[in-house]
Amino acid sequence: MKKFEKVLSLLVALSLVVCAFAACGGNKAGTDGSTDNANAAPGNTLKIGIMQFGEFDALQKAAQGFIDGLAEAGYKDGENITIHTLSAAADTANCPSIADTLINEGSDLILAIATPSVSAIKEKTSDIPVLFTAVTDPAGSGLVASNDAPGANITGTSDMNPVKEQIDLIKEIYPDAAKVAVMYCSSESNSAAQYELAKAELEALGLECVQQTVAAIDEVKSAIESLQGKVDAIYIPTDNTLADSMTSVAAAAKEAGLGIIAGEPGMVADGALATYGIDYYELGKQTAEMAVKVLQSEDKAAACASMPVVYQVEQCKYAKNDDTAAALNVTLPESINWEITYPAAK
Repeated sequence: MKKFEKVLSLLVALSLVVCAFAACGGNKAGTDGSTDNANAAPGNTLKIGIMQFGEFDALQKAAQGFIDGLAEAGYKDGENITIHTLSAAADTANCPSIADTLINEGSDLILAIATPSVSAIKEKTSDIPVLFTAVTDPAGSGLVASNDAPGANITGTSDMNPVKEQIDLIKEIYPDAAKVAVMYCSSESNSAAQYELAKAELEALGLECVQQTVAAIDEVKSAIESLQGKVDAIYIPTDNTLADSMTSVAAAAKEAGLGIIAGEPGMVADGALATYGIDYYELGKQTAEMAVKVLQSEDKAAACASMPVVYQVEQCKYAKNDDTAAALNVTLPESINWEITYPAAK
């Protein structure tokens, strides 16, 4: 009899432990009534699709910042979310099929990195919430109704860079410059918008702006050779095509004796001379903050419609490439606070 009572007591105790464990294992409400997403049940796993246009430095950092930002907010890949990343390999023709894949997989939210990715997604869905990053001119590119009120299922962060400060940097590095070429891919609307800004800033400083467009990367070498002896420096904005091949672009510029002031630090890592640019990793994290708000909304697409496009205004940094400066025999101003230094081109 005593043995039976002991067994019964043990079974009761075990049942209490199981109940307590089950109560703790479910979604845990915070003090504000929100759900602790890090403890979401496996059946509630969310699918996050990422379409990355290319795999060059800026876009890689934006993607990683987004993933890290989600994790810091409690949305961790392999635990309560599943992240599926696909790259278009910097080929616009690949974007529509990638969009179809992410949509057909039932993504709860899609991150589209760079304008071609967003354009492809926009054509495919008006229901799934879409966030973008590394897009320079969202409204001008027709991706949103306006940057303040996107108006549909798409919003995100812009990588509009500080063009004025970048043009000012050219004048500091080349104080006697008279002509500056602005080079970009003719098919990229974001780059065309930056060209207009750069042209205005160059002319404001009394410099002549020489427009140099290319239709494809194999035109770059001859385009740069045509500038030799005709301009004092080259400015390249955050152009996806040129950024993806910056190593070869920078090599051609060095052969021509021309320094490149680039749109962002990753391009400097690949051989451009210098920049004052945004931090794409932090841009990705800013996008993750927006994603968290969307995921926690009852109507996710509607949340995007009323969420203004976010810009980065405080994280810009000066970056230089000492190897490139030495190859060009250029002395970079010591008065500038060079926060990022690359000892050699990749």
